[in-house]
Amino acid sequence: MLKKGLHSGVLMSFTQFHFHPGIQSGIRDAGYTSPSPIQQKAIPPILDGKDILGLAQTGTGKTVAFVLPILQHLLKTPRTASSAAPSALIMAPTRELAEQIHESITLMASHTPIKSVAVYGGVGKHLQIKALKQGVDIIVACPGRLLDLMNDKALSLKGIDILVLDEADQMLDMGFLPDIRRIIRAAPKKRQTLVFSATMPKMIGNLVQDILNHPIKVQVNQTGPAPRIAHGRFNVQREKRTALLKTLFAKNGMASTIVFTRTKHKAKSLAVQLKKSGFNAVSLQGNLSQNQRRRAMDGFRSGSFKILVATDIAARGIDVSGVSHVINYDLPDTVETYIHRTGRTGRVNQPGQAYTFTTREDNKTIILIEKALGRKMTEESLLPA
Repeated sequence: MLKKGLHSGVLMSFTQFHFHPGIQSGIRDAGYTSPSPIQQKAIPPILDGKDILGLAQTGTGKTVAFVLPILQHLLKTPRTASSAAPSALIMAPTRELAEQIHESITLMASHTPIKSVAVYGGVGKHLQIKALKQGVDIIVACPGRLLDLMNDKALSLKGIDILVLDEADQMLDMGFLPDIRRIIRAAPKKRQTLVFSATMPKMIGNLVQDILNHPIKVQVNQTGPAPRIAHGRFNVQREKRTALLKTLFAKNGMASTIVFTRTKHKAKSLAVQLKKSGFNAVSLQGNLSQNQRRRAMDGFRSGSFKILVATDIAARGIDVSGVSHVINYDLPDTVETYIHRTGRTGRVNQPGQAYTFTTREDNKTIILIEKALGRKMTEESLLPA
């Protein structure tokens, strides 16, 4: 969810967009003051009904950038009893992000009659189907479960007039392109389509050409690192990484830390090892049930867990305030993934610290990362007591 008070150099207000009074009340309840750069650029053309290609990192406020205009559109064109099909569809790559978007809609729409539902796998279909039967305006969905429900005749996309693809690059990385194309074919051709992505790989370019109609491109710090994050690296043998990690936690007094690993197995086993050593840790990875994932995220957000050990897919799109440190236990494959991971800290103009465990074999990747950062990583050795 967007943090309070994000803004660019020019102080602006959400009142400039002339949202419905019910939406304005939701904005005030959330404590939002001035719109972030992506909101300033994206909201006006979305309100005008234009298709959008938005390039922005997670945490820049893009969820609110598309949620608020969708609510405005729905309030201007309310559903009738004879048209009970949902009007807006938002697709997201992970269950956590779908739930997060749904929560944002619920907050923003709390003073309106608009209803939304999140549909994703890992849980039973019964409650999702029940919500759909009762009538919803907005569906927030992961592609796989959405197709299941469509195949079950539990919902129709014939009434969709706004379609959003959020974290589109991640959805394509996860192999969802065939599912996305099937879903888009089931939606009306006459619609408004919004695509948001952190990066612009070739597949996204091809998809955009196919599904967007004369889109307006909105770009905010597409791959730029957050300026208030300090970046350090530890040269450490692979078999000594866990010992180093425990030393870091024991000596540095980290308030809230995300540790990134490459694999689900490593995330699980590392969290177990940390817990056995007395650290308040939990894992977030794809083998967990939805209830386990929710408990992990809720506990990390509330501070019950100080350490979250996560894979990239599990953590994609997760927005948690107050993360003081990010640790790359395993070096990511790409510069973009490094920027995304480390961007979990240093949010809303707060300072953050990123540490990366490296070996000599990683030097080429480190050079590329430092080029993107525009500065050298600090070479860490002895830690303060």
